[in-house]
Amino acid sequence: MNERWARLKEKLTGFWNQYSKKQKWILASSAAFIIIFIIFIAVLLTRTEYEIAFQDLDSGDAAAIMEYLNGSGIPYKLGDGGASISVPSASADKVRVDVGSQGLVQNGSIGFAELSKSSSTIGTTDQEFKVKYRNALNGEVQQLLQGMQGVKKAKVLINLPEESVFLNDADRELATASVQMTFKPGYRPKQEEIDSYYKLVKTSVPNLEYDGITITSTTADLAPSAKLGGTGTLGGTALDQQFAIQKQYESGVKTNIQQILAKTVGMDNFVVSVVSTLNFDQKSTQLDLVKPLDNNDGKGFVVSEQNQSESTTGGTGTAGGVAGTGSTDVPNYPSGGTSGTASSESSSSTTNYEPSREKTNIAYAPYQVKDLAISVAVDSAVMTPEKQAELETMLRKNVRILLADSGQTLSDTDLANRVSVVSQAFSDEKEGGSGLSTSSLLLAGIGVAALALLGGAGYMIYRRRKNAREAEEAAAQALLEAPRAELPTIDIESVTNESQVRKQLEGLAKRKPDEFVNLLRTWLVDE
Repeated sequence: MNERWARLKEKLTGFWNQYSKKQKWILASSAAFIIIFIIFIAVLLTRTEYEIAFQDLDSGDAAAIMEYLNGSGIPYKLGDGGASISVPSASADKVRVDVGSQGLVQNGSIGFAELSKSSSTIGTTDQEFKVKYRNALNGEVQQLLQGMQGVKKAKVLINLPEESVFLNDADRELATASVQMTFKPGYRPKQEEIDSYYKLVKTSVPNLEYDGITITSTTADLAPSAKLGGTGTLGGTALDQQFAIQKQYESGVKTNIQQILAKTVGMDNFVVSVVSTLNFDQKSTQLDLVKPLDNNDGKGFVVSEQNQSESTTGGTGTAGGVAGTGSTDVPNYPSGGTSGTASSESSSSTTNYEPSREKTNIAYAPYQVKDLAISVAVDSAVMTPEKQAELETMLRKNVRILLADSGQTLSDTDLANRVSVVSQAFSDEKEGGSGLSTSSLLLAGIGVAALALLGGAGYMIYRRRKNAREAEEAAAQALLEAPRAELPTIDIESVTNESQVRKQLEGLAKRKPDEFVNLLRTWLVDE
């Protein structure tokens, strides 16, 4: 056995010593590289890739999943302080399905499935059953809310009233529900979604009204809309609605101006800015108008009419005689005369008119434009003074029309302060465009230069190798063609051992080094 190892070692040593030092380095580095590559491939192929199967877990759900994985022999890794569990990628889908089918992920809540696990209630008091039922109801509502879009986590607390046969429906207390919700980062629920939360909780809990539900989030309270008896507004808060209306109004005005400028100065040669102030006060007016008919001589409808006439006939005395001449007469007073008959007539007419009445209820729009300012910047390359004056005139007319109902009397100076048309060079955009072009040309130039450098370096290496090869060939040819010099002779055949040959060669190298070098070259050429 030792002899075999000795022969093997001798063969390996002989195999290794037959190479030069440079060849030994090449063989050693190649072997090391092959070994490292094999190890890398083996590690890469045998490494287990993990992916996150569960995240945002509480401690109870994480413990249940870990128990299942340990029992199934599935490796796993914990992350995020135990809030996430990673499993091998090959079995991740199967683990998710198995864990979901067993209901291990409950987000810290239990449902009615927990009550159905044990059908026997022996040993469970009525109070314990009520506590379990309430916890199960909380868990069911919580799971329903967490299934809604954008909801990250929910916590539900439901208070059920005490049931009694001595209380009627009027005296019975109603249930209440408190919900705390956490939404995913960047998510903001709409009012329709908030109403759906209230409806879900109300329909899930018996004897629960909307005013008995309180839903809060980490930022603010979530109020139901007026349809559910709350103060919330559909589509967001009142401030959000006002902001959206203002932006929509400004966008509409800007679009109309852009359509005109696009045909006048070109699409990319202008910038429009619109700033408005809106009044969101809501008001209504009731008008009661009373006016005559136009086709009845300015009179109204005839409601009633009364005509009355009267005629009388009687005797009358007429004064006569001479005034106051007798002894019994009154001075200057006429004396008695003759008598006669008299008649009289009278008539009256009363007409009652009813005028036309008009009742009008005017409800004003929820917003009104109070003020408006328009600024337009046009590239000086396409702008002329005449075109600028035309644009200013057009924009002033638009502002005057848009502010017609604002209650302001705008003069030309006021309109000039609200309209601005500026002609300037779009240096930023042009420089940006030229920079982009210059950058593209620069990158192209760098690429061409890099290719040229690589090509030049390759050509230089090729020329150097070619010149070296030609020089070697020329030197060998010159050595062959050169006349052979008289070389000293060494009688190797008469030498009995290698030590004498070595001594003769050493002596020749010391005495005649040039001839010794020529001798060596001749031997190399002959070989």
